[in-house]
Amino acid sequence: MAQGGAFDDRFKAALQASGLDLSQDEAAGVSRLSRWLHEGLSSLPGAPDADPSADLCDLDIAELARRLRAGRLTSQALVRATLSRIKRRDPAYRSFYLVLEDAALGDAARADEELAQGIDRGPLHGIPVGIKDLIDVAGLPTSANAPGRAQAIADHDAEVVRRLRTGGAIILGKLATYEWATVGPDKRGLFPPARNPWKLDHITGGSSSGCAAAVAGGLLRTSVGTDTGGSVRGPSFYCGTVGLKPTYGLVPTVGVLDLAPSLDCVGPVSATVAEAAITLDVLSGRSGGQGACSRLGEPISGLSIGYARNWFAGDPQTMPEVTAAIDAAVSLLSAQGARISEVDMPDYEQIEVAVAAILHAESYAIHAESLRAQPEAYGRGAFLSLAAGMTLSEADVSKARAAGVAFTASIDELLDQHDVLVTVGALTTALPAAPFEKEVVWTPMRTIGFNVSGHPVLAIPVGFHDGLPIGMQIIGRHHAEARIVQFGHAFEQATDVSLQKAPVPH
Repeated sequence: MAQGGAFDDRFKAALQASGLDLSQDEAAGVSRLSRWLHEGLSSLPGAPDADPSADLCDLDIAELARRLRAGRLTSQALVRATLSRIKRRDPAYRSFYLVLEDAALGDAARADEELAQGIDRGPLHGIPVGIKDLIDVAGLPTSANAPGRAQAIADHDAEVVRRLRTGGAIILGKLATYEWATVGPDKRGLFPPARNPWKLDHITGGSSSGCAAAVAGGLLRTSVGTDTGGSVRGPSFYCGTVGLKPTYGLVPTVGVLDLAPSLDCVGPVSATVAEAAITLDVLSGRSGGQGACSRLGEPISGLSIGYARNWFAGDPQTMPEVTAAIDAAVSLLSAQGARISEVDMPDYEQIEVAVAAILHAESYAIHAESLRAQPEAYGRGAFLSLAAGMTLSEADVSKARAAGVAFTASIDELLDQHDVLVTVGALTTALPAAPFEKEVVWTPMRTIGFNVSGHPVLAIPVGFHDGLPIGMQIIGRHHAEARIVQFGHAFEQATDVSLQKAPVPH
């Protein structure tokens, strides 16, 4: 049955859009008949989605913004539709730890009042957004999915949350993460792991698992995650969302729990490239010609792509279907006029171990005292992952950082010759989750090098195999987010990949 408030908002919007002139009594009569029709239809067998407002959740942010400003939609109606879908689908996805129903509706009412008064805070005004539970939201626990942080209440909003609120976004809740952004999926954290909407028995990737599950499952159009070794991008490869790791330092990390401070980034996980760019511009505070949105829709004809097949094409772990999908995506970009040159990026295995050493050394330094004094505050998987840094010396870390400097210089040299670089995201589609319940399983991604180099990277879905998404990375020069967005958007607009939807759980 349709929720009363959601139907009332829909009826008011439909009446206004129709231009019909009805008296109050006439409108009440038509509303009663319309409600009967919708409630009856929702109970018919085989109805694909019984929520009459659920179609709102599938509109992109630009269309939602147009309707909000035209008075054809209210933020309250959008939030109610989103809450309805979360209630019906998220028991299967487990993407949310906490849903802020009352607070979100109150914020939505204020957003509606402001828009009615001509106060427009920007492209996310009135739009629901989810926050990874590694990021502080005032008055809520920032649990990091750790048993010892169930009551770790944040005193203040993280700076990115403050910027979202200033931009009119509606903070809808806290999203799942691998514990302390380390390893997973692991049932020994504070909450059960999120699940991949495409196949519930496969991994989401991590650690921004709830972000990708919520967006892929149609619960949100955009969300905010973190990326220290690939945690915005990996879940996007595996769940078919768009992840945007910005240039290191572009987005503030104040109020975000550290994993490895020299590598940590905050970035969006969104349904489309444009929505990721919109979200990043709010998080970064950049707009106009400096914004990630500034090249949306511009042609890529004449621009140069350095295609790094050496990171995956000869690797025996790579699924043939992954290679074929990346090759096809690059061919499509070539058909739009981009110039393609095959390039070799530095050996991945070497930079992977170097950056992993930096990550483990920094994370152990942060957690060493707590690991000794309060081991019970950690799930065992996260505990062991964090403890792995205990053997690393300053000389080891210096050697690793030197490798990072050399890698950065090599990528910069390639980007001096090309507008962007393109390579694979992960060598396989999402793996079955069951083996992860027994031991840590290494997922073969190609992400972590760009955390030490600091380059911006866009992760986009480019195809499917056996019902699971395949992802590609587009790498740009420092602070050239607009350029990688331009390329990702060009691909997205030329295909229907981003229009594919995960099956609705029953």
